[in-house]
Amino acid sequence: MDDICQGDKLEEQCYNLFMHNWSTDEKYLKKFPQEYERWRLLQLINYGLDGEKLDLKLLKKHWPKIKKEILDKNIKKYIQKFILS
Repeated sequence: MDDICQGDKLEEQCYNLFMHNWSTDEKYLKKFPQEYERWRLLQLINYGLDGEKLDLKLLKKHWPKIKKEILDKNIKKYIQKFILS
């Protein structure tokens, strides 16, 4: 990772690329499908899609509950203006 992640922008991108959520037991969370869907959407929105695409149906379904938890206000505005409108 050190060789390919040089420079400020690359370090940030590599952090997102190699970042894992160590504090969440996904296996346990999957027992609660609604909560898992919301958690997963928030992870993708807040920490990067990593090549995945957001499921529009799920986003519309969970938006009322997750919109206050989005960390980047610009991403939140973008989703509201261009994706959900």
